Amino acid sequence: MKRFIECADRSQSTLFPERLEDWVCEDHPVRVIDVFVDELDLGDLGFRRVVPEVTGRPGYHPAAMLKIYVYGYLNRIQSSRRLEVESQRNVELMWLTRRLAPDFKTIADFRKDNGKAIRSVCTQFVALCRQLDLFAGSIVAIDGSKFKAVNRRDKNFTSAKMKRRMEQIDESIGRYLSQLDSADRQEPSVRESKTVRLGDKISKLKEEMQRLKELESERLEAPDKQISETDPDARSMATSGRGSGIVGYNVQAAVDSEYHLIVAHEVTNVGSDREQLSAMAEMALEGTGADKLEVVADRGYYKGEEILACDGTDATVYVPKPLTSGSKAEGRYGKQDFRYLAETDEYLCPGGEQLVRHSMGKEDGRTLHGYWNTAACKRCSIKPLCTPAKERRIKRWEHEAVLDAMQRRLDQNPDIMAVRRETVEHPFGTIKAWMGATHFLTKTLDRVGTEMALHVLAYNLKRVINIIGVRPLIQAMQAA
Repeated sequence: MKRFIECADRSQSTLFPERLEDWVCEDHPVRVIDVFVDELDLGDLGFRRVVPEVTGRPGYHPAAMLKIYVYGYLNRIQSSRRLEVESQRNVELMWLTRRLAPDFKTIADFRKDNGKAIRSVCTQFVALCRQLDLFAGSIVAIDGSKFKAVNRRDKNFTSAKMKRRMEQIDESIGRYLSQLDSADRQEPSVRESKTVRLGDKISKLKEEMQRLKELESERLEAPDKQISETDPDARSMATSGRGSGIVGYNVQAAVDSEYHLIVAHEVTNVGSDREQLSAMAEMALEGTGADKLEVVADRGYYKGEEILACDGTDATVYVPKPLTSGSKAEGRYGKQDFRYLAETDEYLCPGGEQLVRHSMGKEDGRTLHGYWNTAACKRCSIKPLCTPAKERRIKRWEHEAVLDAMQRRLDQNPDIMAVRRETVEHPFGTIKAWMGATHFLTKTLDRVGTEMALHVLAYNLKRVINIIGVRPLIQAMQAA
């Protein structure tokens, strides 16, 4: 085979470098992991067994185990079994752990037993980014994304799923009973085989129905009327696709608009984002250390009480209002077509008439004021475009001035929603690509939170290496 690059003879002796140090160049990212972990005070962070026991078999130092995990998540190796194999053959990992090769059970137990401490390590790296002045931008984008749990959709039960599954079993039992009646009219040899086979199927379906009835009792006792058999904390959540959904977790993230670094994150099993705005804004303020911060989120976070909770803080929020007006959908004027006059506490309608405040009441725990003008509506020429009722009524929340102020900010900054999309979608897409099709590998909210912290740490670490380089980052870590 001439004219090709020639390979080496497998039986020929080869002189390899005598030191592992010679296999890892000075600018290799693995050196960042080594310095970063060595500079941490693992005892203060809460890692177990930092001080070894006086008696018994010696264990692995937490620093070595943490290095294995950070390296693994940085290189898309999340499985403890795969990390065991890599520690025995991967030269970079051999260099990092100094030829330590723990078994997969030891590796998995370290993540399970040190969840809170590992999450603190992620926070420590965010603090380092703050010291490096990487959060100089004053805009942080917040968003949530659904991640798959270790729980099949068939192993999750909601009210609708339970009802649908029981109906399917009833239909199947009825169909098999009908086939039994038909089998009775067949020849004896055929009848006997069919009767046994169909009887087994009916018996299994009845057992499944009994199991579902027991699960239904457990489901009704759950706070959210939902249960998952494999991962008890996983929940069925709707996704952006029409009629689609997954069983998993809702991961919240606050991302800096300058370098797309994740400054704060939280894992929840609540599918909606509406209750998350104020908590994530507070975490973003703490993560960036900024005196003032602009926080932008999509319309899924729009809730008056959450926006009010951010008012008066150092976080200035931008959240567009959902377009849910029934009047607009029917081709009539919506509430946004009525202008509020703060000086006189009135609304100006599209016809130029004033709607006066008449009532005050409670609705879902909120104090609402009612505005209308019966006399003006009776003589209005454009009333068919406004309301089919006797008069058009407008309800106003007692704190709606906060929402109006936010809407004015949005009108003055029309490009800020494009900034949100360009900022926060990238990290989620990158992390999901690293995870692969299965997403999370662990079960329960606490362990999933630990796994997500490792993903966020790996993402931020790779971003900072790309931004400032290996050697400057190592110097910054040693100087911190």
